[in-house]
Amino acid sequence: QVQLVESGGGLVQPGGSLRLSCAASGSIVGIYGMAWYRQPPGKQRELVARISSGGSISYADSAKGRFTISGDNAKNTVYLQMNSLKPEDTAVYYCNQNVRTLVPNTRKDYWGQGTQVTVSS
Repeated sequence: QVQLVESGGGLVQPGGSLRLSCAASGSIVGIYGMAWYRQPPGKQRELVARISSGGSISYADSAKGRFTISGDNAKNTVYLQMNSLKPEDTAVYYCNQNVRTLVPNTRKDYWGQGTQVTVSS
């Protein structure tokens, strides 16, 4: 199977920056999309940014101009650079990767365990 391990969350002041990382490991044949979601307190999980299998990148309106998603296929890792952070960015951030595995021969979405990002003075 596949495991996604996230890192980089924490407490930051408004206007600050954080970089999240999410590394996939396991019997990986290929990765067909990477994304970051977040779940603010008391709210539903929402998409923040996505890289499609073709390399197209899209962002939620709330992330445009401040967040940058990038991927390193050689390392099976997706990153989220977050700048100009606001208190409303406070949430648990989850990575998602669509992965084909060798054993079993399947393709499906996998999720990270979540990392807390708190923006507060």
